[in-house]
Formats: sequence, structure tokens, C-alpha cells
Amino acid sequence: MKNYNKVSVNDGPRIELHDALGLTGAEISINALPAGASVPFVHSHKQNEEIYAVLEGKGYVLIDGEKVALAAGDFLRIAPTAKRQFFAADDSSIKYMCIQVKENSLEGYTMTDAVV
Repeated sequence: MKNYNKVSVNDGPRIELHDALGLTGAEISINALPAGASVPFVHSHKQNEEIYAVLEGKGYVLIDGEKVALAAGDFLRIAPTAKRQFFAADDSSIKYMCIQVKENSLEGYTMTDAVV
């Protein structure tokens, strides 16, 4: 049995990697909105924080009513209880990755979790 999973993804409005990669500690999705479009709902979470990486384009997110501009190269962490909704700019599409993990679950990282 191998110790990794690999998947190639195509373009689409939303690609979820949880099942494709057999993830056990995170949910990862790749999301794309055309210019002028938005996610059609506001949401929050019970216990998962979300980390967003803007891969292409620009837009903004409303977080608890505050408008936060987004552009390629931006990273953003949103607490579970914050209400959020994503929008593409009127003149640009936006493509972003969302990584969802349980808040306060990280026990070690990089050098503190590595075995050399």
C-alpha cells in the first residue's frame, strides 16, 4: 500500500478534494466564480476555520459585514463563526482554494512535527 494519493483536476466551478485524496484532517476545494458572480449564500461553520488562497483574478469577501478586497496571491484565514460570502469583481473572475480544518487542532508543524 502506498503512503500518498495523487489526483489531477480540471477546471470547474467547484472541485472538492476530500474524497479524491482520502483526506482525514482537512477539506480542500478549488472554487471559481466568473466576473460579476458570487457564492449564492452566506455561511459560517460550527468548528472549522477556513484558509483561502486566491489563485487567479480578483474580487472580495464580506466577513461579518466587512468588505475585504481579494487579489491573486492573497491568503486569508476566517474563524468558524464569522459569516462570509465571496464575490468576483465586476471586471474579473476569481479562482481560489479553500482549506477547511478544525480550529485549534494543529499540534505540530514543520520542524516540530518532522522526523529526520
